[in-house]
Amino acid sequence: MKILTSAQIRELDKYTIEHEPITSLDLMERAAESLSEEIMKHWDSSTPVVVFAGPGNNGGDALAIARMLLEEGYSVSTYLFNVKGKLSSDCEANYERLQKKHDKSIQEVRQEFDPPQLNASTLVVDGLFGSGLNKPLSGGFASVVRYINASDAQVVSIDVPSGLMTEDNTFNVRQNIIKADRTFTLGMKKLCMMMPDNQQYIGKLKVLDIGLSQEFIDKADAQFRILEDSMVTRLIKPRDPFAHKGTMGHALLVSGRYGMAGAAVLAAKACLRSGTGKVTVHTPKRNNDILQISIPEAIVSHDRHDEMISYAPHANDYNAVGIGPGIGTDDITAVAVMTLLRNANVPVVVDADALNILATHKAWMQQLPAGLIYTPHPGEMNRLCDTPPTDDYDRLMKARDMAQRLRGYVILKGHYSALCLPDGQVLFNSTGNAGMATAGSGDVLTGIITSLLAQGYSAFEAAVIGMYAHGAAGDRAAKKLGMSSLIASDIIENLRINE
Repeated sequence: MKILTSAQIRELDKYTIEHEPITSLDLMERAAESLSEEIMKHWDSSTPVVVFAGPGNNGGDALAIARMLLEEGYSVSTYLFNVKGKLSSDCEANYERLQKKHDKSIQEVRQEFDPPQLNASTLVVDGLFGSGLNKPLSGGFASVVRYINASDAQVVSIDVPSGLMTEDNTFNVRQNIIKADRTFTLGMKKLCMMMPDNQQYIGKLKVLDIGLSQEFIDKADAQFRILEDSMVTRLIKPRDPFAHKGTMGHALLVSGRYGMAGAAVLAAKACLRSGTGKVTVHTPKRNNDILQISIPEAIVSHDRHDEMISYAPHANDYNAVGIGPGIGTDDITAVAVMTLLRNANVPVVVDADALNILATHKAWMQQLPAGLIYTPHPGEMNRLCDTPPTDDYDRLMKARDMAQRLRGYVILKGHYSALCLPDGQVLFNSTGNAGMATAGSGDVLTGIITSLLAQGYSAFEAAVIGMYAHGAAGDRAAKKLGMSSLIASDIIENLRINE
């Protein structure tokens, strides 16, 4: 599923109007019908409705919704903010339609605004501004937004909460953004909806299909996409019925200083569960009994040091390597990590403390080979940046830049984990849940991706399948146990590859 920019969304509307063909006013009517139906599913006619409409097409949608709700017996009060005395043509047409049938229900605001009483039983329909907004709200509109937010009313936003910009909100004025309980967005998700720090404004999100041109969407050059099941399943290779452990890959995991053996256990179990033929775990000697008892299927390679990683085996003796979970950041370990990364001629996943080591030795990053997969969580990504990100959008852009600069693959982990590709494209994961915010979840992801690499998947394929399968396993586990009770081992138990 593609995520289009605000400029592309305008072109999509225009293309739909020209090629369906349909008038822009009729397209607005179609959108309003979908929005009204969705509102009526959640609030019945006993709910008093207050509609706030802006002067543009988002306001036109809101006015059409007001008319439709009135026709269904709802009590609706509408405020049209026309402070500059200029409405978009479709907004003006819907104003005239509403006036003609329900003149007493609408008040046009030109200068002074006497705000209505809003309480917990009121539904506010936010139609002030939509996806075309390109600067923070100020003045009277900002005051209206703050008034709505200060009330106990339930709020539903049309397309995008007013004040929230479609892409970059780094320099937005956050208190001047509507905090919606629900957002009904038209056609597709917007980039701002994928950012964790914007969820407080969006509330529960639903995408409404209003029949926008699929032909245009298919042809559009989108830098951001959301992974769909069909895209992932196409990448999964059928398992050879004559396969044996020698043909299914041998993975090396460099993991687990003393006291962090659990990271090695989780990564190794996930690696084996994901289908690789053999897994070797390189770990300090004192972890031997823990590994041998916890996961007898794995081979244990002992480091010379009793408690930390002091060197790494030759990576080229294996089909793929995962390095970092629980290894610590001691100087001797840092040298071992860089030696492996610089000399590896096989696919490598760089995670956890291996990322933290790179963050404290940024000059080393210039020596890294192309094609590595990096899996930072937000804190690790912050440390990898020369300047701390200001928000989630800025962090994503920095991860995207890192992927391009290092010619590698960066999975920025989160609710919508984002896979940043070397060519600048970004793929958001559509699986996973808040229950996966638990220690060891990242170690499991490292094991999955390393396993796929060892089996011969490309870095792109392994990252896509691994990210998606990891989230899907978490969803299965949450369905069985609930999110609060989910632990990393449950993700492993619910892993399914080749299904």
